[in-house]
Amino acid sequence: MENIRVMLEKREHEMLSEYATYSDCSKGRLREEPECDIRPVFQRDRDRIIHSKAFRRLKDKTQVFLTPNGDHYRTRLTHTLEVSQIARSIAKALRLNEDLSEAIALGHDLGHTPFGHAGERALARVCEGGFEHNEQSVRVVSLLEKDGEGLNLTVEVLDGIRNHQTEGNPCTLEGKIVRIADKIAYYNHDIDDAIRGQIIRGEDIPKELVCYLGNSLKARLNTMVHDVVMQSYDKDDIIMSAKMQQAMKDLREFMFTHVYTNPTAKGEEYKAEAMVESLFAFYKEHPTQLPAEYQRLLQNGESLDRVVADYVAGMTDKFAVTRFMDLSIPKAWGVY
Repeated sequence: MENIRVMLEKREHEMLSEYATYSDCSKGRLREEPECDIRPVFQRDRDRIIHSKAFRRLKDKTQVFLTPNGDHYRTRLTHTLEVSQIARSIAKALRLNEDLSEAIALGHDLGHTPFGHAGERALARVCEGGFEHNEQSVRVVSLLEKDGEGLNLTVEVLDGIRNHQTEGNPCTLEGKIVRIADKIAYYNHDIDDAIRGQIIRGEDIPKELVCYLGNSLKARLNTMVHDVVMQSYDKDDIIMSAKMQQAMKDLREFMFTHVYTNPTAKGEEYKAEAMVESLFAFYKEHPTQLPAEYQRLLQNGESLDRVVADYVAGMTDKFAVTRFMDLSIPKAWGVY
């Protein structure tokens, strides 16, 4: 029987667009390793990310709304899955490499801090050299996972993870898909969560945006995804129409005014930032309290600030609160 991976790689050349990133044309991994006889390289990367500890921790990390009451608000994990779904839909329609887009999407936020962007702001202030979650995501998959071995992902997946933010410039169309899918996902699910939390009402969204994008989550997603597909079809780029770009800009301004700076949704973030700064300060002053795998990073020459940031950034919201309380609140003792 012919090697299954080779069969799948041949099929990519037959089925995918000339602009796709073919698995057998990957630039490879930082460390060479034997190929799988079943899975092409980007599928292996996707599987490695899904089985990582950092991926599992996303379920207990804030997306936008800090500690909301209710089970249906997005977490960093559900955001990641929604980005993945949107990216796969666009990649499939454009006959690009779905496995590559999915791997990038699943890994793009692995380095995010507890408490969402509030935690990121705090670490950026106190960590020498700053802190950016996209670079931290690359650090997670390249070094921190598997006790310092990393996941040894392909160059293309690493590039897509590093460049998923607006200012990034991914080297593959699949990476560019994820960069757009991230925005499509978070604008729409943040509206959905804000309405659920009674921060805004559906009728608060400007009428011109409702008329163009639609008046429901499903309609907006459908309009945005269709625009990307229609504008990018058979092109060596991933783009939106000028009208859609303006609509996204207007939607962003609406969200910042009514949601992202809303005191009801964001009023507690200063406490989260103070917690993260306090945790960073404690472990920087007491590095011997760091877990063994982080001690090894220090022994291997990594800077103290960066290793402490690694540890704090990897915490879930719940674990960060627990550690903060353990370090801040005296424990009772004695005999009744």
